[in-house]
Amino acid sequence: MKEHSAARAAELARRCRVAALGTLRDGAPGVSMVPYAIVGQPFAFIVLVSTLSAHTKEMLADGNVGLMIMEPETDTRPAHTLARVSMQGRAEFIAQDNPRFSAARAVYSARFPDMVGLFDLNDFTLFTIVPLAVRVVMGFAQADSITPESLATSIRAIS
Repeated sequence: MKEHSAARAAELARRCRVAALGTLRDGAPGVSMVPYAIVGQPFAFIVLVSTLSAHTKEMLADGNVGLMIMEPETDTRPAHTLARVSMQGRAEFIAQDNPRFSAARAVYSARFPDMVGLFDLNDFTLFTIVPLAVRVVMGFAQADSITPESLATSIRAIS
């Protein structure tokens, strides 16, 4: 079951391009939408965010975040059967002089070539989100907890 869950989570993470990002806003949860890319070594989700946005300030203040990737809604499937991957993670700012910056920028630019110009603006920056706990829901009454390592392994297997 765990291998199937990890494979389903990896497929979803590869296929989808946006996630819900949960941050702490004055001690209460705040949620926003972020496009993401995936870097393999070390395994993390990459987001490019504006320093003017609330969620960026919140990640800088407290790196504990939630990230949810969800199967797109359709007219043919009940909403409660949609697959999703929910993660608790740790967000970390990547400075331009950080050795991980160029790899993170490369994977983000490859996934979103139309957004490359944002790197030229002074108010956009990269963060890594390292999963610490992963929960996979594959449909109604089909849920499993997997390790971040099993998710990373499954993502590398389909790359």
